[in-house]
Amino acid sequence: MKNILKIIPALLIVSFLIVGFTTVEKKSVKCMIQMTNYTGEGAYIIVSLINPNGEYEETLQVLGKDPEWYSEISEWWKFYGKRRPNIDAISGETISGGERTVSVLQIPTDKIDKGYSLRFETSVEDVKYYKDDLQFPLTSENLKSKQEGKGFIRYVRMLTQ
Repeated sequence: MKNILKIIPALLIVSFLIVGFTTVEKKSVKCMIQMTNYTGEGAYIIVSLINPNGEYEETLQVLGKDPEWYSEISEWWKFYGKRRPNIDAISGETISGGERTVSVLQIPTDKIDKGYSLRFETSVEDVKYYKDDLQFPLTSENLKSKQEGKGFIRYVRMLTQ
């Protein structure tokens, strides 16, 4: 009996470590962003995973590498600015008017078809900021579709790999 009592705490610790370090399965999804024909600086674009309560869960992509301007993306900054995780692996250059870019987003599979959504925020220096230039439900169907933006983004086309 004493041996079992000694083993139980060790088993609990091992269980917590295994659960804490398991990786979330992610789905690679191609994402093409086509910008409208506007004049001015390149747009900073933030792609975020939004939970069913409308709160930020995770930053999936940042287009715009100069951290000096991140606070101008005010809604996202309230989430990101508090913690400031390293986003180097998911960041890239801004996109200007009429341009497009294609990247691969890593979408957690356990969030698809569960009430989550993807939000695309855009900001152009001295022009405007759109908190939800584009936001749509994270569904299997939408990960194979084209969605229209309402600000600097003309449309986003998603394609599962």
